[in-house]
Amino acid sequence: MATVWVTVTVTALCAVFAAVLLMGQAALARHRAGGAADLAALAAADHALEGEAVACSLARRVAGAQGAGVVRCVVRGEVSDVVTEARAGPYAPRVRARAGPATAGGGSAAGGGSARRADGQGLSRTSPPPGAERPSGGS
Repeated sequence: MATVWVTVTVTALCAVFAAVLLMGQAALARHRAGGAADLAALAAADHALEGEAVACSLARRVAGAQGAGVVRCVVRGEVSDVVTEARAGPYAPRVRARAGPATAGGGSAAGGGSARRADGQGLSRTSPPPGAERPSGGS
């Protein structure tokens, strides 16, 4: 009877170990795709003025060096939009990243405007009200 319990326990532990390995592969693939997307978008935006073909070619090289592939690459003006895919085991997540100058999208260089991260989280900058930049500290 003890061998039955040992067999059941070993089988359950193997199943838990396999599940942990699969979750690790999923996390690895997601992070690899995210890093590759970020770097590829930055590379494409850096060379955006040389044309979309050159910028996207460089994005593909950078993503390939990170172990991922470019699924989509679009360059509009100085802003690049790149989607990469990385494989790890049965997983192949796709991650989107955008890169460009801080003033792209209607914001002003003086501090107004907003940006949006690839995961949908909003980032915003606001400038202080006029006259509130620095208190005068003299007599």
